[in-house]
Amino acid sequence: MRTPKKTRAQVRPRWALAAAAAVMVGTGLVAVPPSQAAAGDDPVNVVVDGDDVRADNVNGLTYKGLGVLSCNSTSNLLMDYKAEQPERYWQLIRVLFGGANPLINHVKVEMGSDTNTSTGADPATMRTPDELADASRSPGFQLAADAKTVNPRLKVSVLRWEMPQWVQQEWDKGTGTDEMYRWYKETILDVYQKYGYMIDYVNPDKNETRSPDVSFIKWYKNAIVSDTNFADARYGVPEKKREAVAQAYHRIKIVASDENNTLNMGPAMLSDADLFGIVDATGYHYTTDDRREGAVGSDTYLPYTRLATGENTYGQDKEVWYSEGTGSFGYTDYRVNNTEGPGGASTGIGGVQSALDIANRVVKSYANSKRTHYIFQPAIGSFYEGAQYSHKELVSARDPWSGYLHYDAAIYVMQHFTQFAKTGWENDTNTEGIWRTVPEASYSGVSGTENLDGSNGAPSYMTLADPKKRDFSTVVVNDSDRPKTYRIKAQGLRLGRDTTMEAWETRAADAGQRYDADFKHLAAEIRPDDAGDGTYTYTYTVKPRSVTTLTTLDRSGDPATKQRLPESGDRAVLDTDASGKRGDTRDTYLYADDFAYREEGKVRVGASVQSYLTSRGNQPRYMVDQTGAWEVGDGVLYQYMDQSMKDTAAWNKNTPNTTVGDFRWENYKASVDVSFPDPDGGLAALGVRQQKGMAISDAAYNLRIGADGAWTFYEYGTVLARGTVAAADGYRLAVEAKGATVTAFVDGAEVASYRDPTPETAGRVKLGSDFHTTGFDNLKVEKVAGYAPYAAAQTDNMDSAVTYEGDWSRKASGGDAMDWYRTTSTSTTAGASVTVPVRGTGVDVIGGNDGSAVLDVLMDGRLVAKDVRTTVTDKRLATYSLRGLPDGRHEVTFVLKSGKLVLDAFDTASGGRVSGVVDTAPVRDALAEVAEAEQGDYTAGSWPVFAHARAAARAAAHGQKGLDTVGVGQLADRLRTAYGQLVAR
Repeated sequence: MRTPKKTRAQVRPRWALAAAAAVMVGTGLVAVPPSQAAAGDDPVNVVVDGDDVRADNVNGLTYKGLGVLSCNSTSNLLMDYKAEQPERYWQLIRVLFGGANPLINHVKVEMGSDTNTSTGADPATMRTPDELADASRSPGFQLAADAKTVNPRLKVSVLRWEMPQWVQQEWDKGTGTDEMYRWYKETILDVYQKYGYMIDYVNPDKNETRSPDVSFIKWYKNAIVSDTNFADARYGVPEKKREAVAQAYHRIKIVASDENNTLNMGPAMLSDADLFGIVDATGYHYTTDDRREGAVGSDTYLPYTRLATGENTYGQDKEVWYSEGTGSFGYTDYRVNNTEGPGGASTGIGGVQSALDIANRVVKSYANSKRTHYIFQPAIGSFYEGAQYSHKELVSARDPWSGYLHYDAAIYVMQHFTQFAKTGWENDTNTEGIWRTVPEASYSGVSGTENLDGSNGAPSYMTLADPKKRDFSTVVVNDSDRPKTYRIKAQGLRLGRDTTMEAWETRAADAGQRYDADFKHLAAEIRPDDAGDGTYTYTYTVKPRSVTTLTTLDRSGDPATKQRLPESGDRAVLDTDASGKRGDTRDTYLYADDFAYREEGKVRVGASVQSYLTSRGNQPRYMVDQTGAWEVGDGVLYQYMDQSMKDTAAWNKNTPNTTVGDFRWENYKASVDVSFPDPDGGLAALGVRQQKGMAISDAAYNLRIGADGAWTFYEYGTVLARGTVAAADGYRLAVEAKGATVTAFVDGAEVASYRDPTPETAGRVKLGSDFHTTGFDNLKVEKVAGYAPYAAAQTDNMDSAVTYEGDWSRKASGGDAMDWYRTTSTSTTAGASVTVPVRGTGVDVIGGNDGSAVLDVLMDGRLVAKDVRTTVTDKRLATYSLRGLPDGRHEVTFVLKSGKLVLDAFDTASGGRVSGVVDTAPVRDALAEVAEAEQGDYTAGSWPVFAHARAAARAAAHGQKGLDTVGVGQLADRLRTAYGQLVAR
C-alpha cells in the first residue's frame, strides 16, 4: 500500500516513575495472554494501538534484528570460499548482510586463544606480549569488513571466552587487568588499521560467566574513556588519524555479561547506578525468560524487562539481547520428512529445534524478557562436520573447493522478522526510523525456555511498528498441527488511504509441490472491517506449522521480498592436481599443499585487495583448527603453541591438531614432512579417515613420531604398534588406507600394518603435534591403485529420494551432532524396508548400530543378498556395505528381517575414478569353488540369489566397468555366502 508522506514523529513523553510503578504492581510486567472468544478457542485478539508505539524508547524497544557470532572455528572455511569461489562468497555476503532490509545487522567476534572453545579454536591475535596484534588471523573481523561493504551500518562487537597464556598467567594472580586491556586495545586498533572500522561494543567479561565481574567492567569502561595514548608505534596509527581514532575508540559501548544459566547482570544494573550508566547493552544465552524472583518491583523481578522498557528507577531504557542462540538444527529440507507429529505425521518446518522453533525463540524472548536482538551461534557453519555442535546454522559452507552452499529454509523464516520492518540501531537524534517493538501486541504461550515446543497451539506473535505509526507488522508463529485464527485490531495509527494488509507465509510444501513452493510467499491480501473512526480489524487464519507476517506494508511488487535464495550447487568431492588448487579427477592426487601458495592470486578484503597469505593472516588453506596455533611461515606450516603458551583454559582440552579434506575420501595414502625446530623436543602426528571428534586420536588411524625417532601407530587412541627409527631433524610420515588394511611408513619404509575387522572406511586427514613448535610441509593425499578413492555422494536418511515401507521412527528433534544433519530413521519391525537410489557401484549404510539387524538386500527389485548381518558400529560408520554393482543407476532396497536398524545416511560408491590394475583373482577363485553347482540340484527358492551372485562374479572376472578391489572382495564373499545358503532338493 502507499503510505502518506512522512511527517516528523510525535515523541511520546517519557513515562513517569509513578506510572511505571503502577504498571509493575498492577501486572507485574508479565506477558498477558491475549483475549480469546473462550478459553483455548480462536480467535486470538490482538490490539495494535498507536499509543503503544513508543517512539521515545530508542534503545530497549527498537528492533535490532539478527546477528551472527563468529568463534571457535565456525567461520574458518569462509576465507577459503572467498579465495576459491569469490562469486559465491560475495553472493553470500549480499544475501545475509545486504539490501534495504538486511537479514543480519551485527557480527559478534569471540576473540580466540588458540584453544578449543567448543567446535574448534580461533587464532589468538597476540600470542605473546611482544607480538604485534594481528586481527587478520581471525576470520570474524574480516567477515565484518566484508559485510560492511554492503551494510555500512553493521555493528561489530567483541568478547573473550578464554585468553592467551601471557594474559592468563597475570589474570590468575589477580593482577591482569592491564594485560587484558592491552590485548583488547591492540586488537581493536589493529582491526581499525586493517579494515577501517572501529569496534562498536566490547564485553570485557568472560563469555558465559555465572558471576559477572562488575568491578572489571567498570575499570575497563573507565580505561577506554580516559585513554589518551594512540601514538605508540605498536598501534601503527598515523599521526593525522590519531584524533579521529581516539574519538571513535572513546565511543565504544559496553555489553555485559553474556551469562548462561544465570541472570545476574540485570539485577546488578538496577541496583548500581554507576553500573547502569556504564553498560549500554546486556544479554544472556539459551533461555527466553526473564528472572522472576522476589517481590514485584524488586531488582530480581523481571529486571531485563524493566531495563528494556525504561520502567525502572532511572527512567531510562537499555538494549537487551539474546546474545547467543542456536540456528535451526539440520537441514529443513530433510527435517520435513520426520514422523514426530501427531499420529506419526510430519511436523513440516516445525518441531523442536526447527526453523519454527527458532522463530518462537525470537518471539518468546521478546514477549517474556523484551529482548530485541537475536545472535546466532553460528548463522554460518563454515567448519567441517563432525565437530561438536555441527548442523545448527542458517547457511552450511563446508566445501570451499566446490562452492557448495546450503541456504536453509530457516532464512526465509527469519526474513519474516527482518523484511517487513526497518531494523537496526536508532541514531542519537531519533531520526533513523527504526521500528519499535510493541509489548502490548506481542505474546507467546508456547512451551519451554530454550528448545521450544509450539505443539500446544498457544498463540505466539510479535508486533513491530513504524515509530511514526504509519505501518506495522505482526509476525505469527503456529508450530502446531491446528489452524489458528487471529483478529488484529489497529487503532490510533496513520495507515493512510490503502489499509490493505498482506499475509506473507512460509510453511512446508503440499504433496506434489516443489520443496520450497510455500516459502515466503504472498498468501493473501486482507481488507479490514472499517469502524469509521480510524479503527480497522483484520481477520486471518494462520495455517498449521507455519510462520506468517501480517503487514500493512505493500510488498506485493517488491522484488527483494520475492527474491529466492540461491541454489546450493553440487557438492563435488575434493580432488585436485598436485598444486591443490585446480580440480583434476584423472591424475593420482586427491589433494596436495606445499604451503607456498604460488598458485593463489589476490583476494578482496573489504574495500581492498591483498595477497593470499596476507589476506588471511598466514592461515593455511582448507584447514580447520581444533587446538593450536597453526600458521604458515616461509613456505612451511608451523604449529606454534609451545610450552610457554599451553597452560590456558579450554572447553575441550587436546594437544594441537588440525583437519583438512573431504569426509568422502576413502582409499588413499597421506604423507607429510615433519620437523622439530623447538630445541626442547616435539611430537608430530598424521592421521587418516577422520569423521568426527576434535583430537588427533579421532582420526581412525594415526601415526605419531617424536624428535628422537620413537613412533607409535594407533587405531583412534589404541596402540597398534610402536618402534624407533634413527633420530633425525625431520621425517616423512605416511599412512595408507585401502579397504580394511592400513599401513604406516616412516621415511618411505613400512613400519606397521593392520587389517581392521570393522574398519572406518572414509574420512579426512589430520595433522597434530604436542606443545612444541613443529613444522609440516609437502602434504600429499594420493589415490591408491586399484581402489575407488572416494564415495561419489551421500544421501541423508531423510532425503525425499529415500522411500520407506513399514514402521519407522524418523527423528529430527534432539538429534545428535554426530548424526548427519541430526536425523536418524529407526525400525525394529520385521518386514520394514527402505529403498535408496544409487548412481555408482555400491552403497554403504551409515549409522550407529548394535549389530542386531539382519537384512535382505535387493537391487532393482532382485534379491542379491539374503539374511546378511550388520556390524556393531559407532556413528558415521558403515553397518553394512554393498559393493561391486554394475556401474550405473540402481535402486537398492534393504528389508529388515530381525533386530534393530538405525539409518543415518547412505554413501554411494563410485568406481569411475579407479586407477591402475584391479586384481580379480579373489572372484576367479570363488567362481572355481562353486563351478560344479547345477540349478537342478537345489530348491527353486534358494537358487536365484546364488545365480545372481555367480553372474555378477563372472562379469567382474571379465573386467566389469568401475570395479575396484573392495568390490572384487565383496563379490567373492557374496558368491561364497550364496553358495553356502543353497538348499539341496
